[in-house]
Amino acid sequence: MRRLTLAALLLAAACRPAALRAPEPPPAPPAWEAENPVRPLPRPPLGSGADFARVPWVTPEKARLGRWLFHDPRLSADGTISCATCHEPQAAFSEERPVSTGIRGQVGRRKAPPILNAAWPLQPVFFWDGRARSLAEQAKGPIENPIEMGNTHEGAVRTVAAIAGYRPYFRQAFGDDGVDIDRIAEAIAAYEATRLSGDSAYDRFDAGDEKALSEEAIQGRDLFFGRAKCSACHLGPSFTDARFHNLGVGWKAPPPGRPAAEGFADRGRWEVTRAEKDLGAFKTPTLRNLARRAPYMHDGSMKTLREVVVFYMRGGEENPWLAQDARDADFMPCEVSALVAFLESLEGTGHEDRAPALFPR
Repeated sequence: MRRLTLAALLLAAACRPAALRAPEPPPAPPAWEAENPVRPLPRPPLGSGADFARVPWVTPEKARLGRWLFHDPRLSADGTISCATCHEPQAAFSEERPVSTGIRGQVGRRKAPPILNAAWPLQPVFFWDGRARSLAEQAKGPIENPIEMGNTHEGAVRTVAAIAGYRPYFRQAFGDDGVDIDRIAEAIAAYEATRLSGDSAYDRFDAGDEKALSEEAIQGRDLFFGRAKCSACHLGPSFTDARFHNLGVGWKAPPPGRPAAEGFADRGRWEVTRAEKDLGAFKTPTLRNLARRAPYMHDGSMKTLREVVVFYMRGGEENPWLAQDARDADFMPCEVSALVAFLESLEGTGHEDRAPALFPR
């Protein structure tokens, strides 16, 4: 009798309607997804100027996808170079080398500028020469540059589209799993937009914390916004006017009889506009997190912040197109040190990250 009762119970359980059965647990996400989940957009730190309401195309899903793509070397022709190769997280998304190195060890002409608060520029121009007009357009450039990632846009798209593990994340970010270069670039740009810098000692001082800066840094702040006139070009939340200025960096007088323009191995903005006034002019870089971005200038030619300040104080390097606002000023060594202390106070937070440990397969 007992055996019959047990059998009846088992039969009843087997015939129970599916709606009454315990639900099957959802499948575990792939390891790469668990390691890189969708995260809310970051809260802008004090003084950063970031405002995600102004960039509605930046979403958590795109930023998560872009984080993988930014760090994925498979976008390069030989699978060795990613965006992060030159935009290094530990260097505030600039680099610790004087100039960038691409596939097959090819050395470029310029140092990678930082990606900090980049989605909110005063002027919509990107790269040292301003050749890109949006953050997404900027993201496309290195992929097809022959001495950087050395790929083609078509080649990068084929590579990413062939990785089945990427498809659900394109679908989450864009509504379907189609892959094209515009979506790749927009996702990378969305991730770049989440790399912020603020809440520095300067920001806290500016917000009313009188103890946030040392006396030396306060003296440097007064010089920066006053007699030194640094803020004429280094202005706004990111300390850059996003315009182009010739300070003679990289200038070497050509041999007698040769055109003066040959004094610049890199002609900067002129390469985009072909306007003579733009010879040797480069975009004003942000000063955020400057202390961790040595060496300095577009060509990495200056090793220390003190060297940079002294160069500016003596009015740059004389050349036929030197900016009119460059000037030779007489500053005491202690004032140079004060300016350096102020620049060091711009070390902020909000950009910190590391490369993903795993990528979609």
